[in-house]
Parts: sequence; structure tokens; C-alpha cells
Amino acid sequence: MNTESMRHELSIAIKASLEAGKMLLSNKKDLNKSIFSSDTDIKLKADIEAENLIKSILTKESSFPILAEESGKPEGDLEEFFWVVDPLDGTANYTRNIPLCCVSIALMHNMEPVIGVVYDFNNNNLYEGSFDREAKLNGNIIEVSEVKTAKEGILVTGLPNNTDYSDSALLKMVKDFQQWRKVRMIGSAAIASCFIASAKADVYKEFGTYLWDVAAGAAIVNAAGGKAEITNYRDNYQVDVRLSNSKIID
Repeated sequence: MNTESMRHELSIAIKASLEAGKMLLSNKKDLNKSIFSSDTDIKLKADIEAENLIKSILTKESSFPILAEESGKPEGDLEEFFWVVDPLDGTANYTRNIPLCCVSIALMHNMEPVIGVVYDFNNNNLYEGSFDREAKLNGNIIEVSEVKTAKEGILVTGLPNNTDYSDSALLKMVKDFQQWRKVRMIGSAAIASCFIASAKADVYKEFGTYLWDVAAGAAIVNAAGGKAEITNYRDNYQVDVRLSNSKIID
């Protein structure tokens, strides 16, 4: 795909993100209705409506198949290029009026994120990045931090639905946390990723999250001069992720 084509696909992702974010913000009273809940998860009308809107725009203006959180993947194998969509990352935050949630759209090439757009609609912050141009926040170039050690750094992480809460697993987690100056959990992997890209934090890592949670942020982190590592792909698109400023080894 040439540069002109990449910019065209990026513009489509931006359009879809802005439209979905506008809907999620302006129609929240109607959309903030639970359609499924469990001890560890919740799905809202907002998730479905935002995904339908995004898919309609991508389908109309782009030729690539779509892997989306709510509807899964189309029949058959995903192609060399395909979209990954999280219509509302941070659903629990959205429903409780915590302003840390967003729309996240990525374009993958051979399972590597090459375009990423994250729209933090509560704060009207649009993050974007692709493999052939700089990462930006609202049109301004952003770069990862210069922090070189965990003792000086901020780690952002999360606890997926299937987190192991055994004493041994929690002890291991705490020992890791002790290496850092500060640790944050914000409830949105996509926004956490953008915090790395814009030097608000230094490393984001999580085990057993989903590809749609982190693909767009990974592309943006790479474009901002950081390092995105997405590994251990499962059949259900769960992955392990480490996004960093590329300077901290832990």
C-alpha cells in the first residue's frame, strides 16, 4: 500500500471515530442501557450502536474486512489487511460517567498494526498514528517520554476479566509494581496506550487483553517513537501486550 492509500485509509478511520464518538457523547442517555452483565463485564446499547455506525462507514469507504469486538470477524479468513474495531473501550467507565473511554480503530497488515486512531470523545482528544508518519494529538506531533528507568517511571496496567487472583499471582504482580515510581489502572487500554505515546506514562502492559483493545494504540505508540509488542495471540484474539517508550527494560 502506497503513502497516498495509507493516508486515505487513515482519513476513513478518523471520520468513523469522530462520528461514533459524537454519537456516544450526544446520545448517552439513550445508549447507556445494559444489554448484558456478568460479575466481571458489562455490555451497553452504546457498544452495539457505535460498532454498527463504524462498520457502516468502513464498509462504504474501504474495501478491507472488519474484526470488531461485538460482532467478531466475517466468515472465512481475515485478509492481509483488515480493520480492528473497539467501538467503546472503557464501557464500565462510560456507564459510570468516568471520563476515560474512547473509540479505537486500527488497520492491520499481516497481524501488525499499521494505522491507529483513538478518539477520547469526553475530552475531544483525537490520537492518530501510522507506520509512515508521526503520531499526533489533535494535529500536533507527540512523542514518547525520555524516562530510562522503572524507578523514575509510570506503569499503566489493567486486570482482564480472567485475571488470576491467587496469592502467588498477586504477590508476583505486587513485586513488579514495587519497581515503579507510580502505577496506574484507568480502565481503558486504548487511552493507556495513548498515554505512552504522548509521554504521560512510560510503559503499558497487560496479559490476556484483546487485540481490539490495543491495536490502534500500538500503531500510535510506534509512530511516536516507542515500541509496541503484541504477543501470544490466542484463537479468540486475546493477546499479551507491552507498549513502552523503548527506553525502559523491565
